[in-house]
Amino acid sequence: MKSYKAYNLCIASELQLPELIETEGEPDVIVRFGKVDNATAMRHDGGQNFLGETPEVAECFIRNGREIIINPVAGVDEALLRTVLLGPILCVLLRQRGLLVLHASCININHKGVAFMGGSGWGKSTLVTAFHTKGYDVLTDDVLPIQIKTGQPVVFPSYPQFKLWPEAATSLGQNIKTLLPVSQNSLKVAYKLSRGFQQTPLPLHHIYVLDKGSEHKITKIKPQEAFVELVRHTRTISSITEKEFIAEHLHLCSELIKNVRFSRFTRKPSLGDLPELVKLIEDDLAQSYQNDSTNALDFVSKSLLATK
Repeated sequence: MKSYKAYNLCIASELQLPELIETEGEPDVIVRFGKVDNATAMRHDGGQNFLGETPEVAECFIRNGREIIINPVAGVDEALLRTVLLGPILCVLLRQRGLLVLHASCININHKGVAFMGGSGWGKSTLVTAFHTKGYDVLTDDVLPIQIKTGQPVVFPSYPQFKLWPEAATSLGQNIKTLLPVSQNSLKVAYKLSRGFQQTPLPLHHIYVLDKGSEHKITKIKPQEAFVELVRHTRTISSITEKEFIAEHLHLCSELIKNVRFSRFTRKPSLGDLPELVKLIEDDLAQSYQNDSTNALDFVSKSLLATK
């Protein structure tokens, strides 16, 4: 059993996970092989005890955010098993640990997390890879775990690998002949980072909701609209059905909206426009930072005047 670092956790696993960074220490989570029997199923409550199945891959039992029992289908491709474990299975575990888990990718800009949220095939990984190619560090790809306690929400890093469409990888200067498929029969390729991976948590500053249209533009989102998008793009929302978890999830969404900026990022589906899209985000963030500074100065000035 080896230990790995992902999502701010030490994960001890009987299944080897070469996508992750190896580490040492007391495990927060244990992943082991085992039968998911009737006694295990009896403990299923849709919340702290979760029983699930990915057809033709594996059964799993996830207990209290601390233990994962996986029972693979005979002959299953191990890379596919790892993809399911590192995706939907760990998303349930992270939710059990009290995190809000979104369908989004995140980069580090000015020591703050900037996330791109959207469904599968909406270009999250491609956009984040474009930022990485320009020199920005990456926190997550496709899974965005957020800790929301008091004040600023915090993003936990995932692991240093992207899943890209071959044409997207080629447009970003990657030689796809050197990249392996994510799993057997997968159309996407795995791009493992040799540099530029942000390994420590960062405060989350901005979430861009991805959309497709006839032009590139960024528009503000009202809180009600942001709430709908968060619910729409939450991972595992249809898996954990216990009432307390659902109530807490809605509360976490509301708290996130209070503390993070939201915008809709509409763009044309063109890989050739990726440099323009990166510049558009950079300019929008620069403007928001400037507005934050102006507002802070105004607040200080008004406070000083009030004390005279």
